Amino acid sequence: MLINHVLEPKAKTTVYAFVGPSGTGKSYRAGLVASEYGISYLIDDGLFIKDNEIIAGNSAKKAPTKIETVKQALFIEGGEKDEVIKAIKKHKPDKILILGTSDNMVKKIAASLELPEISKFIYITDIATKEEMETARRIRVTEGKHVIPVPTFELKKDFSGYILDPLQIFKSKGNGAKPYISEKSIIRPTFSYLGNFTISDSVFRQIIQYMANKAPAIYKIAKTRVDKDSDGPYIYLEVIICYGYNLITSVQEFKQKVKKEIEQLTAMNVQKIDVVIKGIEVPVKKEE
Repeated sequence: MLINHVLEPKAKTTVYAFVGPSGTGKSYRAGLVASEYGISYLIDDGLFIKDNEIIAGNSAKKAPTKIETVKQALFIEGGEKDEVIKAIKKHKPDKILILGTSDNMVKKIAASLELPEISKFIYITDIATKEEMETARRIRVTEGKHVIPVPTFELKKDFSGYILDPLQIFKSKGNGAKPYISEKSIIRPTFSYLGNFTISDSVFRQIIQYMANKAPAIYKIAKTRVDKDSDGPYIYLEVIICYGYNLITSVQEFKQKVKKEIEQLTAMNVQKIDVVIKGIEVPVKKEE
């Protein structure tokens, strides 16, 4: 007896496109568009994003030149392209929204990532007024600000040296409807308006010394070494602790405060702080 097995057709991803000129507010409104169409996955400027999480890719906004920005956004480079294709195949999104500056651009991105043809095009002019787009362009040109549709904590490591500001969006959908709430990130690439910049090791040392002076458990900083990396600095410290303080607790609290202070003042992401205790000092009491 022969039994015919009917193979179910492979689920197909429906591809949407959100199109508009650069700097008109696409990334700012991407979440709103995705929410409206029930889309959980985005492709924006080299990133594959699910809800508020970066799944794969590298942001084209980090690229040092305009040419590199275009290459990353179009997924021309093999390694990054393959990484995103692999992630898409793993997640099997039923819907995906691609952001781009033209119809041709989003079509190229879909083809590069081996996605089906685009089913629907949505344009920034359909959801933003002329005044809103002009405001977005003015902010881009005068302040160098870019929006990435994920929370700031998702970008901290990748955008070390960039000024990151959280941006929360709340939009009511009417009586009885669930409101749309999202957090995005505003980045200002320092090179875009200040040229290349460096931070001297002495700046880190001064911040560390300042924090040591404020920490009762730290008698003095015996040695400081700063190793800088494109993702942020590694810091090695040798300290003398005042007698009477819990060594582990004191060092952990000091590390956390130093990390927070450096990141706030320099916009750098501190990769790691190693602290070695080299001695314990008994403070000399002043004679009355």
